[in-house]
Amino acid sequence: MFSFDDYREIIAIMKERGDACGYEDALHKDRFVIMRHDVEYSVDRAYELSKVENEMDFTSTWFFQWTNNSYNILSRRSQAMINDMHERGHQIGLHFAVNGLTDMKEIRRQIVKEMRILSSMFDFEITQFSVHRPSAAVLAANIKLPNVINAYQDEFFTFAPEITEETPLKVKYMSDANHIWRYGYPDRENILTHDKVQILTHPFAWCEKGYDNRNNYASLIKEKYAEMIESIDGECKDFGAYKEEFMSAQLIPEKE
Repeated sequence: MFSFDDYREIIAIMKERGDACGYEDALHKDRFVIMRHDVEYSVDRAYELSKVENEMDFTSTWFFQWTNNSYNILSRRSQAMINDMHERGHQIGLHFAVNGLTDMKEIRRQIVKEMRILSSMFDFEITQFSVHRPSAAVLAANIKLPNVINAYQDEFFTFAPEITEETPLKVKYMSDANHIWRYGYPDRENILTHDKVQILTHPFAWCEKGYDNRNNYASLIKEKYAEMIESIDGECKDFGAYKEEFMSAQLIPEKE
């Protein structure tokens, strides 16, 4: 379910609809399907998945954290990848981590602050955001800011304290959170039979081969392990004599 070929099938169905678009265009449409990505853990995996989209003449919206401990979007390498994605037509936004804030006024101020900082660091304006692991209170607040789009505002997402089969949904929402598809798999029926659709993926879950949750985790750790070694080696040569020794280590084996 999480290979690049699986992803290509989802994009093909979205293109078949003929109304795939970004958030700004969707604001004025009665029918749309949006592909959104909340980037956790790995800019590299987001970058690779974006290239799969471009191969299919497709672009989408990518939300990046800048308070994430697993990657640094302001590093020279990450900025180069994100700028390249933007130049290839993808929309880039902020994946906002609440980080313990509960006051909605302060949350709004922090969102604006972080978007301004990121806009000043990149060569383009950041005008969209999604919330990382939003609480019911944040979703219920339906945060709207001047000239800013929230991926969870009511035009794109239907909030209810409890979602059941009887809950009326203005927007069909599907997410691959926790390496399982919540609220339905984005197959032909779910994509084609609803007027308004929002699909959320987390790019760290996707790769060429596709893995179950355990082996995906193992492969991600291997990638981050190699990234750390390359990063240290690129900054200094203090540990150059040990680079190959540690790079060749197989820390976490895959399981059949």
